[in-house]
This record gives sequence, structure tokens and C-alpha cells, in this order.
Amino acid sequence: MSAKHWKRLSFECDLWARGVSFVAGVDEAGCGPLAGPVVAAAVLFPCHWLKDGLYSKLRGLNDSKQLTQEDREQFYKVITTHPEIRYGIASVDSEMIDQINILQAAHRAMQLALDQLSPQPEHVLVDGRPVKTLRIPHTPLVKGDCRSYSIAAASVLAKVTRDRMMIELDRAYPGYAFAEHKGYSTPQHLTLLAQLGPSPIHRRSFSPCRPVELDLFGLEDADAVESPALNQAAPPEQRA
Repeated sequence: MSAKHWKRLSFECDLWARGVSFVAGVDEAGCGPLAGPVVAAAVLFPCHWLKDGLYSKLRGLNDSKQLTQEDREQFYKVITTHPEIRYGIASVDSEMIDQINILQAAHRAMQLALDQLSPQPEHVLVDGRPVKTLRIPHTPLVKGDCRSYSIAAASVLAKVTRDRMMIELDRAYPGYAFAEHKGYSTPQHLTLLAQLGPSPIHRRSFSPCRPVELDLFGLEDADAVESPALNQAAPPEQRA
């Protein structure tokens, strides 16, 4: 395996070399959108890759935002069909997001995804900041989806799963073009939202989905990890 590919497996290899056999990567997709669920995935690679190296069909795996849709779908298939890779995928819907805030919802989805793994991981590599609510020891990695193959694998599973869910939700709630923008605050989405009003899957705690009466009390959308307004200019394929 080349030095480049080995480096992006270095966090896993370091833990495996120290006798930590079950190391999982976890990531989420969907913190920024105005509508739909937040989805998290957890991926556990076999520890014998310390000696054998990364499975060849996973070379080129990266942060899901850096991949084309075609590449994401291909890596999704490889990850979910490999007999030695363990994975879990979980989601938290918009209603729960409004109740507990988007950050807590993302963390809940992460733990739910990890709970599906068997064997249970002994250590977790997490994209971003520490997650206090995780019940497993973990290492936070800033831009971890570009630095760890197991986190990148989780980011792909979360992204592909959420995109597929939004396509299904587009059929359930036609007129909002969810299949196109996946719930992000694109100009198209904002225009349709203004015309039709919020759907049952819009996040009412997010501006501009928030009821007017909440604005009258001066409540801020402090719960959003990303401000939906900041997502307006970037196309959906570039954001997790």
C-alpha cells in the first residue's frame, strides 16, 4: 500500500497495534438542511488490515463531499457488501431535531449507529469535535473524513442513505423538489418554501421554517450546527 493510503489508515493502525482490535469510524450527514433527517453511520474495519493493508477497492475513498455521486454509490456498495466490514446506519427525524436541537440529534444518531455494530467497538474515531454523550472512548479528528478511511467510509454511508431518504420524501411531499436539493437552503428550495409554507418534514426550529411567533420573542437559531443561510450559495453536492 502506498504511503498516501497508509497514512489515511494510520489512526486505525496505531490503535490496532496497541491491541485495540475493534476500531470504528463515525460521521453524520444532514446537519445543515432545512428539512429531513440527520443521518449517521459507523464503520468498523477488520484489524488484520494492520498487516494486510486497505482493501484495494477502497483506495480513493474520501470525504463524501469530495466524491461524485457515482463514486459514492460505488463505495457504498463495496462497504456494505464486504464480508468483513461491519457497519451501522441510523437517523433522527426533523421532529426530534426540533425537540432536542440539531447537535444533540446528530450525536444521538451517531450512538444509534454505533449500537448496531457487532462486535461493539472498543474505540471510535469521530469526525470533528468530541462527543460527550458517546458511551465509547473516542478520538475526535478535525476533517477526519479526509484523514481516516473508516470515517470517510461512514461519511459515504451517511450521505448516500440520506440522499436516498430525501428522494423518497420527495415522493411523499411533492412540490418542494427535495430530490434535487436534498433539503438544503438553495434558492430553489427557499422559493418553494415561501410559496408553499413548511412541510411536515421541515425543521421548524430553523429559520426560515420557524413560526413567526417564535421570531417575535427574539429566539435565535442557535441550535443549528451550520446556519442554513450560509448554505445558500453552495450546491447540495458539496455539503454533508
